[in-house]
Amino acid sequence: MPDRSPLIRVTAMPTDLNPYGGVFGGWLMSQMALGAGSLASREGKGKAVVVSATDFAFPGAMQVGDELSVYCDIAATGNTSLTIAAEAIARERNGEAETRVAEGTFKFVLLDEDDRPRAISERWA
Repeated sequence: MPDRSPLIRVTAMPTDLNPYGGVFGGWLMSQMALGAGSLASREGKGKAVVVSATDFAFPGAMQVGDELSVYCDIAATGNTSLTIAAEAIARERNGEAETRVAEGTFKFVLLDEDDRPRAISERWA
C-alpha cells in the first residue's frame, strides 16, 4: 500500500457500524473529509470549506477494530478552490493486511475573514 504519511488515522469503533455490522459508508466519508480538509487548510493557509464530494467508491469492507488511514493529494487547483483526491485504507486489527475501502474527491473553497471566497495566492491573516 502507499508509502506516504496519512492525513488522519483512526480506529473503527462499534458506534461506527451500519445495521448489517459493517463500517458505515458515511463514517468513512466523514473521515476522508476531515483528512482532505486538513490538507486544504494547510495548503490554502487558512479556512477551507467543502463544497462538493464526488466520485465515491467503496471497493472493500472494513470491520470494527480495523485502523483507517486516509491519504490525500491535491488533484487540481482553481482561483479560489482546491480539488482533493482522498483514499481510505483499512489495516486489520490483529495483523498487517491492508485493503482500500473507499476513495473519492472533495472540492474546497478557501475563505477570507468575512467568509467570502479568496484567491489561493492570498495568505490568511
